[in-house]
Amino acid sequence: MTLLRLTRTFDPEEVIRKIVEGTPLKASKFIVRLNGMRITPRSVSGHRIPFLEGTEFGPVHGEVIILPSSTASPADLGIEVKVKQITVKREFFGLEHWGKVASRVRGEVHADFLPVTTDRSSFILDSPQYHAFRNVMDKVVREVDDVLRRLAGRKEKRKTSKALKEALQRVHRALALNPDLSPFGAIPLAGEGEGMGGAGVLSRKTGEQEAKDIQPTNGERKGEEAQTSTPQKKAKKKSPKVKRLTPNAVVQRMRFGETGVSICVDDFGENGPECFTEGTVIYINQQHPLYQ
Repeated sequence: MTLLRLTRTFDPEEVIRKIVEGTPLKASKFIVRLNGMRITPRSVSGHRIPFLEGTEFGPVHGEVIILPSSTASPADLGIEVKVKQITVKREFFGLEHWGKVASRVRGEVHADFLPVTTDRSSFILDSPQYHAFRNVMDKVVREVDDVLRRLAGRKEKRKTSKALKEALQRVHRALALNPDLSPFGAIPLAGEGEGMGGAGVLSRKTGEQEAKDIQPTNGERKGEEAQTSTPQKKAKKKSPKVKRLTPNAVVQRMRFGETGVSICVDDFGENGPECFTEGTVIYINQQHPLYQ
């Protein structure tokens, strides 16, 4: 079909978008070209949630994609509902109440059994087919909500871990520069030269000569052998284990002198303590109003 003497101009991007929505590009032996260029289905990158559900009228299948925050856009919001591979309309399925995060949700769903209106711009909403379809999509949207919460928790966990690591490094530097205030004793500053002062630098020759000078006599050797024959095992002090209440807990450890300190940021409830300690473990409550 060729259209001649058109009275308006068309933006090629708008034409491509309409063709992608209104033609079955994924069907076999079906090709659409615009100005000699083949049009292919659009694809976006993100966290994909495929689904396939059965109803008494037929299957409901498709895919919801959660876009990265950096590529979220208010354009083309919603999930495309397709009947026989042709988009009838975009539906939100309650996403409009999610606020800004709804701009990260895209996808398409196929339900060939849905009855459409005569102008093919919507569906017959009071039909049993549409009610069955909505029940399936309500379930899918709940799953999308769970995934979004997990992804948000993962992002928050990364931010908390980074902030906690920086705080521990600042404390370490402060105690190393002020040993009088350190409850752990002197804390060495790493990377300040060879070893920890002159005593740490020893040439190979000098070391070998000193080793010869202090060789034990036979009597001393026998005494040493008698002592080593009955070795005494020193009981190692067990450091307290960090108890995580939730999978989103953030744990950072740092060694201060001879002692290690662990910090755990976790959920202990709004009415829980701001923070508390168990041995060398410090717990911080991220649900406390002060943390928030």
